[in-house]
Amino acid sequence: MVAWDDLEPLAVLNAGTVVLYLPAWVVAVVALLGRRFVLAGAALLVVLAQILFLLPELTATEPVPSWAATAPSIKLFDANVYDKNPSMAGYAAQIKAYRPQLLTMEEAITPDAVQLEDAGALAGLPYRLEVKRYDPKAFLIASKYPLSGDHVVYYDYLPLIVQTTVHTPSGTFSLWVVHTTAPVPGSFQQWKGSLAYIAKLVAAHGLSRLLVVGDFNATWNNSGFRSILDTGVTDGAAARGHAFAMTWSQELGLIPPLVRIDHVLTGTNVAVTKIVTGHGPGSDHRDEMATVAIRRTSAW
Repeated sequence: MVAWDDLEPLAVLNAGTVVLYLPAWVVAVVALLGRRFVLAGAALLVVLAQILFLLPELTATEPVPSWAATAPSIKLFDANVYDKNPSMAGYAAQIKAYRPQLLTMEEAITPDAVQLEDAGALAGLPYRLEVKRYDPKAFLIASKYPLSGDHVVYYDYLPLIVQTTVHTPSGTFSLWVVHTTAPVPGSFQQWKGSLAYIAKLVAAHGLSRLLVVGDFNATWNNSGFRSILDTGVTDGAAARGHAFAMTWSQELGLIPPLVRIDHVLTGTNVAVTKIVTGHGPGSDHRDEMATVAIRRTSAW
């Protein structure tokens, strides 16, 4: 409340606002049943705080824009595949089943792209853009439609955003694939700075025909991600009523993912009409599959 994300521990705890406050609900009920009213009152204040913190995301649900009902759409598959993932077989099966027109992947090191190609998962996606690396800053974009104006945005000497223009029958739109560095010791300031930089770039670009996807390593409860939302982009999952569609981490054993740090954001004339998460095989992230409507323009 007084130092929003200013310190690394706060940023990590804020990302978990959805779950970290839940014990207060139990305490409030038990305290009321036990007539321990001071304890119940304290717990209810914590419950109220959680509700207030989550309210912006929970109230972000909105109808699909009317124009999207008749607009052509594309199927998007976005995944942080984990750079230590030894096999792309699971992803290849998912891609073949879902048949996206646009595939975006973070941490997709060069052998991953080769595996997907050899498995036939990239058939029908002839237009490619790849940041060839062997670390978490690798990227892969594969598209049914032509790409142009490819550009990699660096922050602190590391790839942060891969930018390209997608040419569809509905017209062109700007695609940005994002992967920020996690807020861990040694990179906390880089994490804060990269989110602020993304917000600055979105504001400078403008919202028209913009699609921003990827691993932001941040939730609605992190100030840096909120600054991106403040530019006017729409969070596809929240808009479609899936604020609790958590994407990370899948490495907690029997505990399901507890935070939503992977996002599909849209500007104007682009809208997510449907979005679901899938089990990212071999990754610590769940993937996202979205139907994205693209408003027609007068020229291709």
